[in-house]
Amino acid sequence: MSRLVDLHARGGQSPWLDYLRRDHLEDGTIAALVSRGVRGLTSNPSIFEAALRSTGAYDAPIAQAARAGGDAEGTFWDIACGDVGAAADLFADLYRESGGEDGYVSIEVDPRLAHDAEGTVEQAVSLWSRLDRPNVMIKVPATPAGVHAVEELLARAVNVNVTLIFGLARYAEVVGAHQRGLERLAASDPGALRHTASVASFFVSRVDSLLDPQLPGHLRGRAAIAQATLAWSLFRERYSGGSWRALADRGAMAQRPLWASTSTKNPAYPDTLYVDALVAPGTVNTLPLGTLQAFDDHGSPEPVLEDGLASARDAWAEVSSVVDVAAAASRLESEGVAAFESSIDSVLAAVASRLAQGR
Repeated sequence: MSRLVDLHARGGQSPWLDYLRRDHLEDGTIAALVSRGVRGLTSNPSIFEAALRSTGAYDAPIAQAARAGGDAEGTFWDIACGDVGAAADLFADLYRESGGEDGYVSIEVDPRLAHDAEGTVEQAVSLWSRLDRPNVMIKVPATPAGVHAVEELLARAVNVNVTLIFGLARYAEVVGAHQRGLERLAASDPGALRHTASVASFFVSRVDSLLDPQLPGHLRGRAAIAQATLAWSLFRERYSGGSWRALADRGAMAQRPLWASTSTKNPAYPDTLYVDALVAPGTVNTLPLGTLQAFDDHGSPEPVLEDGLASARDAWAEVSSVVDVAAAASRLESEGVAAFESSIDSVLAAVASRLAQGR
């Protein structure tokens, strides 16, 4: 049995793949990973940029678009939706067999809309309608405007992956938006509660990359895991009892924490650090291909967050006394949005160039 299967069976965590390429959809590479225990897939503009630049699998659809007079924006979204739709079909059986727990594939709204709540909602609804699959999630960045959009989308029964969460305060806002959105949905269409899913993508390794140089040696490599552990504690608190229990009794699904940015950036750290240290029931970990393969080779699927909660509180309190963690989260959010904006600008430029060559 693979460690990916064990991660779900013993650790209660769902491993998702943070990777998508059309040729790997077509040649069985991703299907083989599903057979080894991968239970979902995420994408983002940087992943699409890498895919378009590293394979000729998109030459034919771009050439066809050129002959039809297509533009770069339309061609890019045709490609992205084609890949995400095909991936969602690949995971459809798992979605049904898991009762809607897993089998999701995520596509991100245009990051240039990150500070435009109305524009985000409009494009998210358009993508949701276009893909027309119950196991698709629309990724929305957790900017202030994005948090507002998340509530609105959930109230419309659109599955949402809330991405680029870097701090506990923002995570609490995301949880609030999730629960308010489902309360509105319960009032307007209670039957849809059972089929409206969401995850909260809490970014991990980038926190250590930023904070480590500012911390004393005994705290380096601990800040990101400590903060994620506290996010998991908040998740358990906010999704038990009270008003949430009333929603859950009507079929609402909790918004699971999803650990993102789990590749190890510092070569001095173990290559599965941000997987092994964050195993807990009711969570997701989305892994880049290299990290996923490393975990399947030598990772540990044992649940550990419960045992580490007390030490995480102590470590985070000490980190917070040394650095301005709120400012760090804000900086990482801005950098994350900017990186995705750069990726989509680069993708569109590359597609435009290829379209021009094909005319």
